[in-house]
Amino acid sequence: MKILIIRHAEPDYTNDTITEKGKREALLLAKRLSELNISDVYCSPMGRARDTAQPTLEALGMSAEILPWLHEFRGKVQHPNDSKMRIPWNLKPQYWTTEEELFDKDKWIEQELMSSGNVREIYEDTIKGLDLLLEKHGYFRDGYIYHCDENTDKTIVFFCHFALGMVLISHFTAVAPTILWQSFFLPTSSVTTLITEEKVKGEVFFKCMQLGDTSHLYAGGEPISRSGLVSELYKSKEI
Repeated sequence: MKILIIRHAEPDYTNDTITEKGKREALLLAKRLSELNISDVYCSPMGRARDTAQPTLEALGMSAEILPWLHEFRGKVQHPNDSKMRIPWNLKPQYWTTEEELFDKDKWIEQELMSSGNVREIYEDTIKGLDLLLEKHGYFRDGYIYHCDENTDKTIVFFCHFALGMVLISHFTAVAPTILWQSFFLPTSSVTTLITEEKVKGEVFFKCMQLGDTSHLYAGGEPISRSGLVSELYKSKEI
């Protein structure tokens, strides 16, 4: 089995849709995905994910099932610099690199900052939704292994978001989402591919084969968007 986790195309966050560049990205993505044997498509309820998925759905002649838990990660924390509730995936390295618990796949959720808001609630809702969906496909989680009566070569696709996508990848790979959020980047319209590794009959592990791949953009001569990526050089006030 293959799972494709796709970040939405370049966003127009104000209107929860995609930009003109994003529309070009979505068309190139559709060309790439239309050549695959995709069995099911699942999508975030947010407009930017649905608008990204639409060209692919039209090319495949399919519809997507909208899943509330694929919404961009809604967990918030009380930011260490003020009293506001903020997203937990845009922290200064001067802070998170000193917090050893954030590196631990089990303890990260107990860390002081991560337990200051509703991160646990949203995280648990997300992974529950993912595992229940995989059970419908015949894959039952046991630790980090999934049991199945018969592994298949079918491909399912998730159209979602950066932070949410990293939570899914974390659940499969035993890497704390806090490390994936802070240390890795998924460009817009990028494709992350996880494939089953079946060394024992009926027992599979999902291995990440590609992370944030944008080869469809290179092939189409479309520049890679830096949306969501902090400037390489310091240019303004600190975040």
